[in-house]
Amino acid sequence: MRTLGVVLAAALALTACGTTNSASSGGDCPNGKVRFGVEPYEDPAKLKPAYEVLAKALATKLGCEVELQVVDDYAAEVLAMRNGKLEIAQFGPLGYVFASQKAKAEPMVSFADGSGKLTSYTAGIWVAKDSPARTIEDLAGKSLALGSVGSASGDALPRYGLKKHNVADVKLDYAGGHPEAMLSLINGKVDAAEINSQQLATAKGTGTFDESKFRQIWKSEPIPNDPITVRGDLDPAFKDKVRKALLELSPADVEKVGAFLDVTPPGPLVQVNNDTYKVLFDLATTLGLQEEDV
Repeated sequence: MRTLGVVLAAALALTACGTTNSASSGGDCPNGKVRFGVEPYEDPAKLKPAYEVLAKALATKLGCEVELQVVDDYAAEVLAMRNGKLEIAQFGPLGYVFASQKAKAEPMVSFADGSGKLTSYTAGIWVAKDSPARTIEDLAGKSLALGSVGSASGDALPRYGLKKHNVADVKLDYAGGHPEAMLSLINGKVDAAEINSQQLATAKGTGTFDESKFRQIWKSEPIPNDPITVRGDLDPAFKDKVRKALLELSPADVEKVGAFLDVTPPGPLVQVNNDTYKVLFDLATTLGLQEEDV
């Protein structure tokens, strides 16, 4: 879906997926409203109602309009924030690395479980149950469906796994997203596919993936869950206001979003910082990833 160097040229377009209004559009909000970007890590039609619940609760806490936007992809979200078109955005962990460098994104909060502990997820590579591939090394000469360029679990970490295990001659097929990569495997179009633990939980919950017919042959180390960020050049008082509002949201306010991120049971959002995502900064350095790679 996102090819290197091409996606940024088309990334200016944002798809507005909903607008949530509070009783007031308080003067403390930039331009009278807050634009909240979300990347389409799942079908936007499914994400929209979940994030509208969160956006409505946030609007009430902030006392101003929160406009929800589902962007085209990782690169579009980074570019939108860099161009001043988003005040708040939820990035994938690797997308955040570049958003922090290129769009001055600052991490505020992420998703915790019922005990208040920051949640994480894992990247994985799966094959059909009757596949001769038993380990990641067995993928040499075979095809692997990846999600999208710039995704931590759908791109960088599986490629890092191949590199770490010295697996060559793997045909990489970018399917366009996590659900699409899974479907490539289900439909027998590839020998293997990336399926992260979040996508696995969602697909099993909706009955679209029969785990008994497939096997996982590789799993990454845990990845800290997505940060919700604020644009760094905004007024410090406003950034503090947003952080406070997000931290005050109840588990019920974030429950529907948390379901897509395999956060069960959900807790309140918890504060994060750059150090939380150091492993992703290190990964980008190890793989030599640049801005155009998202």
